[in-house]
Amino acid sequence: MLKYLSLLCVAFALLLTSCGSVPVTGRKQLNLVSNQEVLTLSLQQYDDFMKTAPKSTDKANTAVVQTVGRNIANAVETYLKNNGYADELASYAWEFNLVKSADVNAFCMPGGKIVVYEGILPYTQNEIGLAVVLGHEVAHAVAKHANERMSQQMLTEYGTAAAGTVLGKASTGVQQAAAVALGLGTQYGILLPYSRKQELEADKLGLIFMAMAGYDPSQAAAFWQRMSQQGSSTPEFMSTHPSDNTRIQQIQKDLPEALKYYGKGTGTTNTGSAKTSSQWKF
Repeated sequence: MLKYLSLLCVAFALLLTSCGSVPVTGRKQLNLVSNQEVLTLSLQQYDDFMKTAPKSTDKANTAVVQTVGRNIANAVETYLKNNGYADELASYAWEFNLVKSADVNAFCMPGGKIVVYEGILPYTQNEIGLAVVLGHEVAHAVAKHANERMSQQMLTEYGTAAAGTVLGKASTGVQQAAAVALGLGTQYGILLPYSRKQELEADKLGLIFMAMAGYDPSQAAAFWQRMSQQGSSTPEFMSTHPSDNTRIQQIQKDLPEALKYYGKGTGTTNTGSAKTSSQWKF
């Protein structure tokens, strides 16, 4: 009995000292992994990807991706600096890349390494649609969702008490947690729903971040409606992303809060005026 009580005390202390909060939303999150370890691992994966990924040869579209991305990043950094998160700025070295691929996709690595696939551009259609995507991806970095998911996976794999021992050899533990293949029961019962929660949080933060940068967040729902035209045969409970209907409904609920930031010049001088789809080669 004493042994179990000791383990519970260790687990409680571990959880108590490993909690952080997400900027803007204030949601408490578990963070067992050091930011430096996550950045080191992710940068290695990012570099490996960029060595083989064919960069877009479309200079105009590449410039738009980089401009919109930088506008959002500047606005976010200004917000963090002005709201008690200045020490977080050293974690970000923003890059915005457009790669030549028909895949309808974009992703963000910790530290602000963001990749957009050409295949998503017909759905963004203009700068504001692109700001929806890039705001969402920037949000994943700012909310440190990768750190949180890795921490959750470590607890799932090793157990709360054992995670403290694993973290004694942090690099090994983190790499194992990043590579572990979870069983179906654990995957569908814990990690995937948690990922959907993060996706919806990234949607909300993305709305706010694009608004800070001067892009009208009220047009975000239209982008996701266009995305829904792709269709999906994967049930929501087995997907890492929310269903299109769930996402659009939540965006509409979050819109009033995002609009409070729109037009206030939080971080850039961008006016938010978007070019029409006919003016871009999307």
